[in-house]
Parts: sequence; structure tokens; C-alpha cells
Amino acid sequence: MSRIRDYSLSGEERKTRLRVCIFDAAGVKSAFALLLTKVTKPSLGNLLICAVSGTSTDKKEVYAYIGKGGRFQMERTISFMNGEGSLGHNTRAFIAANVDADRTKDNITLVHEDLKKVYHKLFDDSLKKYNAKQKRKDRQIKNYYDKISRSKQEKLFYEVIVQIGNRDDTGVGSAAADTAVKALQDYVELFIRRNPQLYVFGAYIHMDEETPHVHIDFVPFSTDNKRGLEIKNSLKGALASRGFESEGKGNTEWQQWSEAEKEDIAMIMQKYGVGWKKLDTHNPHLSVLDYKKQERSREVKELEQELEDIGVVIELKEEREAQLNDEIHKQQMCLKTEREEAEKTLAIVTSLKDRIMEEGVAQEKYNKALAADGQELEDIIADKKKQLADVQVALNKARAVFENANEKLAQAEEELSEVKKLRDDLIKQGEGDYYLKEEVIQLRYENQNLKKENKGLQEKLDKAYEFMKKFVIEGKSMLDKFLEWIGEKVREGRGR
Repeated sequence: MSRIRDYSLSGEERKTRLRVCIFDAAGVKSAFALLLTKVTKPSLGNLLICAVSGTSTDKKEVYAYIGKGGRFQMERTISFMNGEGSLGHNTRAFIAANVDADRTKDNITLVHEDLKKVYHKLFDDSLKKYNAKQKRKDRQIKNYYDKISRSKQEKLFYEVIVQIGNRDDTGVGSAAADTAVKALQDYVELFIRRNPQLYVFGAYIHMDEETPHVHIDFVPFSTDNKRGLEIKNSLKGALASRGFESEGKGNTEWQQWSEAEKEDIAMIMQKYGVGWKKLDTHNPHLSVLDYKKQERSREVKELEQELEDIGVVIELKEEREAQLNDEIHKQQMCLKTEREEAEKTLAIVTSLKDRIMEEGVAQEKYNKALAADGQELEDIIADKKKQLADVQVALNKARAVFENANEKLAQAEEELSEVKKLRDDLIKQGEGDYYLKEEVIQLRYENQNLKKENKGLQEKLDKAYEFMKKFVIEGKSMLDKFLEWIGEKVREGRGR
């Protein structure tokens, strides 16, 4: 019977746990007998030690050990798939159902750039040159990112998902998974160096799912183009720069490039002591029976590879389904919120509409009343204007009468002054001439008449004053303005 003992090897970058299978080799006639549960009786003299990596005692790994002349090498499949390119999933902007949120902190971000900034960086110079050559503005491209996002031929970016092994042999937490992570990190560096025209703006190793894997997001571009932009988005052109050209559906440039990338991954895995588990190649020197065995083995491995890929696809589909369900739920919540807001807005708008209608009816009534008041006001203004015109006529007449009276009064004052002078002279002389006496009497009579006339004019002037007090123009009554005018005339008379 086999006896299993655990050993731990130190001195490595990471300790590798080995399980040592000790078999009693006495009487064993073939290597295949080592795989049997029962062997011949144990003999301490003949022991065969098979060091099998990890915790597996799988027959295939023992075969690998025997086939390599006693030197064991672990083998793992390589999955290289075209991804859907969900940036929200890659950066864990949301957590899908198949993700262990407690392990999200263990995820590794190797590259992370803003996609729009990358487009400016790659294509802005070529875009300016292209637009400068266009004579018609409608042929110019305003935003290359927006143009590609609307294109049915090009994609904004592409994604590959690379996984070493599967959840059964390279599950997260195992030593094999740790080795796979190292290999994936090295591969991303090699990918960037080997594919200069596949601009990597995102590379994320996910450790919060069942098997470590890396999402590599890149923008392909071609250079020295004769049509369109000198540098433009082109997967075909980018792969052609590596020498990959399509030979038909069975051997496209993408298939050729994918196989070349797998070879690079296998080379890195070899550095860590891990072989590439892939399909056998045809050997023409085999017998018919051996060839049939090999073909059957190849078919089995082909099925295993298909199952491996299907497993990865299922994981991705489950992940995508969880993502879509999460997005649908969020959209439903947003729609519910928007509907509630719309209902609230509708209620507010309805209330405002009713209030506006009420205010409109009231405003219409007010406008009608205002129109009636306005007509009345216009009538009052017209009447006032007529009264003002009458006052202006009366004022003009009063001014003329006042000026005439003022002149006569001045003349009377002069004549009175002369009479007084003559009277004084007569009194001084003590005698007078009869003729002079008659003249004095006549002057007194005229003076008396002037006083009466002046009194009548004064009464008319007072009435005009009272009438003018009732009208105000520019903050002053018409009387005040008239008196100011009289004052100016008096001052002008004195100044002569």
C-alpha cells in the first residue's frame, strides 16, 4: 500500500507544498503498475519516490512524471478568450453575484487609464491634420471617440481574458493559483512590449472569483494610413504590424495572433515549472493501433479543452448575467424613482395650471376694470388739458393787462411826481398862476381815474392769482411760475 507523507520545501520565493508518494517497487513489472491501488508486498530495499506538485495524485500527473524520465512538471491549460469589455465589471464598479466581495481587496490593477484620454493621446494629432485637409466642413471629424463609438465596423476597444488552469486545479488560494498570478503579471508586461500597436489602457487580475484570470483591455491602431487618419483605430492593421494576415475563416489574423500569444504564455509558465496542457500532434511513425490510441487520446484532450473553455465561458456568462441583472435592477429602481418624480411634477404642474387659470380669470376682470378706469382717467386728463388751455389764455390776457397797467402806473407816478414838484414850488412862492391851478386840478382828476382803473385791474389780477393757484406744473403752482416771470421782468426793467 502507498503511504502519503507531507513535506515543506523552504528557500523558494514561495514555499511549494509537495506530497511525496512512497511506493514499494518490489515485483512491479511496469510503470503503469505504479498507478494501481494495490502493489506487491513492501520491501524496504526498493522504494520509488514520486514527487508530485501540489496536493494532486492524479494519474495524468504521475504519467507526466514518468514520461519526463523521473523529472515531474505540472501542466495546466491556457484559456485565451475574446471578452465583452465591461469596464464597470473589471474595476468592480459593481459587484456581481459570482464575486466574493471579501476577496475583492486582493484584486490586482496593473494598468488603468481613462479611455477618452487615451483616444486624445493616440489620435488628436492625426485628427487635426486630417481636418486641416478637408475643404468641406461636413467632412471634418469633431470627436474621434464619438465617431468610433457610433461605428458599426470598429469597436472603441477590445478585450482578452487569459486564464491558466481551472477552478479544479488552480483555484484561488492554492499554490498553483499563486504561481498562475505571477505568470499572468509577467505576461501583461510581455503583452505590452510585444504588441506596441495594441495600446493597453486596462489590465486587471481578479482574485475574488473561483480562478485567477486577467482582463486586458486595449485600443488597436494602425499607422501610415493613406486613407482617412494617418493613425486610426484598426485591429486588422495592428495585427498586420505583427505579421498576422488572414488566410480565410479557418485561419484568421486573430486566430494566428491568439496562438502566438498562447506560446508566449506557455514560455512564461515554463519559467515557473508549469507546462502547457494541450492537444497532441500527429506522429507518422506510430502503428495503426498506436495511432488510433493517440487519436482517441487527442479527441479526449480536445473534449477536455472544449470543456475547459466551456467552463470559462459559463463563468463569464454567469458573471455577465449577474452584471445584467444588477444593471436591470438599478434601471428599474431609477425608472421607479423617475416615475415617482414625474407624478409629483405632474401634480405640481396641474396645481399651477389651476392656479394660473384662476389668476387669469381674475386678471381679465382686473384688466376690464382697469380699461374702464383708464377711459375715465383719459377723460379727466382731456378735461384738465382743456382747463389748462383756458388758464393759459386767461394768463396771457392777465399778463397783457398787467403790463399795460404797469406802464400806465409808471406814467402816472411820473406825472404825480411832477405835480408834487410844481405844488411845492407854488407853495414856496406863496402865489400861483390860475393856469397852473387848473392844470393841477386836471392832473388830480386824471390821477383819481387812474387809481380807480388800477383798483379794477388789481381785482382781476387777484382772481387770476386764485385761479392759477389750483394748477400745479412740475411741482410748482402756475401762480408761482407767473410770479417768478414777473420778478424777472421787474429786474429787467430796473436794469435798463
